[in-house]
Amino acid sequence: MAGAASVLSDDSRLSRVDQTLYKLERLLALLSGLAVFALMILAVISVAGRNFFNQPLPGYVDWIEQAMPLIAFMGVAYTQRDGGHIRMDIVVGALRGRWLYLAEIVTTLAILILVVLLVWGSWAHFERSFDWNSPLWSRDSSMDIALPLWPAKLLAPVAFSVLCLRLILQLWGFGRAFWLGEAQPVAVPLVLDAATQAAQEAEHVSTREDGGGEV
Repeated sequence: MAGAASVLSDDSRLSRVDQTLYKLERLLALLSGLAVFALMILAVISVAGRNFFNQPLPGYVDWIEQAMPLIAFMGVAYTQRDGGHIRMDIVVGALRGRWLYLAEIVTTLAILILVVLLVWGSWAHFERSFDWNSPLWSRDSSMDIALPLWPAKLLAPVAFSVLCLRLILQLWGFGRAFWLGEAQPVAVPLVLDAATQAAQEAEHVSTREDGGGEV
């Protein structure tokens, strides 16, 4: 399951690289959220056009298809950084110290291998769609209003490449923690226990109430 996690930082090179990459990941996650918002607006326009003018938005389904990679892939690295992806914590959560870091190294390496294969496959899919000599540089297009499909197909290898960078960085962090036996490693998601999660949630609620003028 997905649990709450914290990512520590310090003035080390590893942490600085983590913070730099995190800015890019946040930007991609923001683009994903904006894509969702844009689809909501398009849905309103399409429904309003159908109901009031008997004319829905042309190519509505085509635009949804174009936005799907933005919604599905752009936030994966951001979520990986904060430890938000669904996983089974029954075994890993019972480990401590170097055994925990070793388990994280093994699982992160397995994910990295899979994502590298996804980058390779999705890039090949993009190459089959893109052609400098074709109109709009595209060998294929959407069914309704003939939008070129290569921009949407390019988003997948881009997003997976950023995820690869995040996984490599986490391998660096877990590997350093394993080698040095660190109790609080930086740049990697640390799973919080239930008591710590409850304390942080209570502190967050208390801070919001104080900021709003409530007692």
